[in-house]
Amino acid sequence: MEYSMESDYILPTRILERYQQLVEISRDMASTVNLDILLRRIIQAAVDFTDAGAASILLWDQATEELSFQAVTNVQIEASLRGIVVPAESIGGWVALHRLPVLVPDAHQDQRFFGKVEQKTDFPTHSLLAVPLLSNDKLIGVLEVINKRAGTFTLEDQEALFSLGIQAALAIENNRLFEQSDLLTGLVHELRTPLSSLSTIAYLLQKPEISQEQRISLSKTIWDEIERLNKLASDFLHLSRMEAGRVVFERKPLDLVELLHECITVMAPKAAEMGVTLAVDAPADLPLLPGDGDRLKQLVINLLSNAIKYNRPNGTVTLRLEAQGDEMLLSVEDTGRGLTGDEVSHLFEKYFRARSNEKTASGTGLGLSICKKIVEGHHGAISVQSQLNQGTTFIVRLPLNP
Repeated sequence: MEYSMESDYILPTRILERYQQLVEISRDMASTVNLDILLRRIIQAAVDFTDAGAASILLWDQATEELSFQAVTNVQIEASLRGIVVPAESIGGWVALHRLPVLVPDAHQDQRFFGKVEQKTDFPTHSLLAVPLLSNDKLIGVLEVINKRAGTFTLEDQEALFSLGIQAALAIENNRLFEQSDLLTGLVHELRTPLSSLSTIAYLLQKPEISQEQRISLSKTIWDEIERLNKLASDFLHLSRMEAGRVVFERKPLDLVELLHECITVMAPKAAEMGVTLAVDAPADLPLLPGDGDRLKQLVINLLSNAIKYNRPNGTVTLRLEAQGDEMLLSVEDTGRGLTGDEVSHLFEKYFRARSNEKTASGTGLGLSICKKIVEGHHGAISVQSQLNQGTTFIVRLPLNP
C-alpha cells in the first residue's frame, strides 16, 4: 500500500485523493443552483468515489413522508424510475428510518431488497451500498450505489460515500432554501399590490357617501383581487413543488391533437369574451407522445391564456403541431402586441411581466416559469419568437423517445 506523508500525519494515497476530490466536489455543488444538475453531479461523484456500476438518489418528501427515486446515473432508466416510491421495509427505507448506512454484499440475499426496481429496469443488482442524506439531523434522502466494478464494497467505500452524503445533503438543502427564498421574496412583493387595493376598498366602503352602484363596483374589485391572490398562491405552491423535485411526471402515450382540442374547449369562453378566434393546425397521422397528460394540458392552457390575454380585438391564436424527426413540435402563435428583445430574454423568469402589458392585463408572473418546468420535466425545450406589433410564438419541443 502506498502512503503519502505530511508532517507526522500519514494517510493512504487513495484516501487522501478522495478527500481532495470531496473538497472540489463540495465547491462545485455549492455553486450549482439547478436541482436536477446538482443531483446528477452527486450521483456521478458517488460512482467515481466507490467505483460503482451505477448510483441513485432518493429524496424524502416531508409532507407525504415518502422516499422516491429522483436521479439515476443511467438516463434511460431514470425515465422509468423517477417518482417511484420505495417502501419503508426496503433497504433504502431502512436507511431513511434508522439514518444509518447499509452495506449489502449480495442484495438478493437481503430480505429488505426492493425487487420492483430491478424488474422495471431490467438492470440486475448484485452488491449495494446506501447512506442517509442528513442536514442538521434533517432527513433529505438516501444516496445509493450498486455493483462494485471490482470486488465488493468496503467500509472504506462506505466512509467515503457517507462523507459525500453529508456534503450532498447540505447542497440540496441550500438549493431548496435558495429557491424558496427567491420565490418568497417575489411572492411578498406580488402580495403588496392586491393587499393595498383591498385595504383601500375597505376604507372606502366605510364612507357613508358611497352610493350603492359604487359599492357594487368595489365589491367586484374585491372579488377580482381575491381571485388574483388565490391564483398567486396556487402558482407559488405548484412552482415550489416542481423546483424542489417533488412533482412526479407520468409517462403515458398521449394523443396531443385531442389534448389541444380539449384545451381549446376550456379556453373558448375567454377567447369569445376577448373577441379572439382559436384554431388548431395539425396533421391526422401524428404519433403518440409519451407524457403527463395533466401537466401538458396545464402547459397548453397557460400558453393559450397568455395568447388570448395579450392579443388584439378580433385577433387569432393558432395551435400548430408537427412531428420532426424524434421530436414533436408544438407552437402557440398569436397576433398580439408582441415583445421587445429585452422582454423576451427575461420572459421565463419568476414574477416577470412585460412592461408593455402590465397595464392592460394582470397575472401572477409565474405561469411561464411553470410552463418551462413542465417542458423540462418532459426532457424538452421551450423558446419564444416575437416582434412588436406583429405577435408572439411559443415553440415547445418534446422528445418522442425521452
